[in-house]
Amino acid sequence: MRAVWLALLVLLAVPAYARVPLQQLKLVSEHPVDGMSGGNLSGLAACNGVLWTVSDRDDLVLYRLERSQRVWQAEAVSIEVPQPPSDLPVSLRSLASLSAVVRGGGMDYEGISCDAQGNRYVVSEAHGAVLKVPVQGVPTWLPLPAQVIQQAREKGMLQRFNALYEGIAISPDGEQLWLAAEREQRGLLQVRFKDGQWQCPDSCVLYHEAGVTPDKNRPLPDFSDVSLFNGKLFTLERSVYRVCRRSLDDGQIERCWSFANEARKPERLYDQPYGLTEALVVDETGAWIGTDNNFGARADGEKRPVVWRFAAPTGGWSAP
Repeated sequence: MRAVWLALLVLLAVPAYARVPLQQLKLVSEHPVDGMSGGNLSGLAACNGVLWTVSDRDDLVLYRLERSQRVWQAEAVSIEVPQPPSDLPVSLRSLASLSAVVRGGGMDYEGISCDAQGNRYVVSEAHGAVLKVPVQGVPTWLPLPAQVIQQAREKGMLQRFNALYEGIAISPDGEQLWLAAEREQRGLLQVRFKDGQWQCPDSCVLYHEAGVTPDKNRPLPDFSDVSLFNGKLFTLERSVYRVCRRSLDDGQIERCWSFANEARKPERLYDQPYGLTEALVVDETGAWIGTDNNFGARADGEKRPVVWRFAAPTGGWSAP
């Protein structure tokens, strides 16, 4: 009887969404992208009907995606980038500088988002900073409070090189901002523009997870992008091939959906030891998910980055 009670307690401790197989998202279309340096597509944003993307190897351009054909064309749009600020430790900044010399991409852009006016916001992993690229005018770095990185590091996030910021979402009014800390530990950070300055609400940390050594056959979930839709945050968790809806109050999971059936088809696999889906946009009718192929080719020989269109799940993104 004791074993039965113990098993029941373990079951009750597992969130409801994890007790049943995840609903699989249905693939609508697949779009290779021409014109990006090395295929390093590392973020997506929908700005008034136009899709924009960034490359973690290109510091001085954003890409506008021309989508009239099945194969999309990335059109480079030059931007001016002022000297970035950074509240990251010297050790992490030094490693980022060394990496830039070896592979290129001193900013290491890992996400992009848009407000309702069409201003674009790009997150630099190398500097732990956010660049605002306005519709008109010169780009500027947001003066985010130093407490964002301080509090994140106190919770165990932003400790490792190349495991820092991996996604960004901005509210339509441009006054609330969320950042995704990638892994080891992963979490969600928040800031708000109030009284003429960017500041944290009660805490800069909306959500974080304690680091756990993953089983070889069960990779530890990560965050590779974040999208704001209909008053909820949606996280792209590439290592476990899922999209999760999360509360704006505390970042806790409310529901998840899987795209593993499509992403893990033999012809779509890459000979690389880590997940490569790095871009997410959720909207009323579905989701765009983009792949940073990191110069590599898929099993079918496709060497360009690929963006998938998935239909919204049965019952919609707000389904309980």
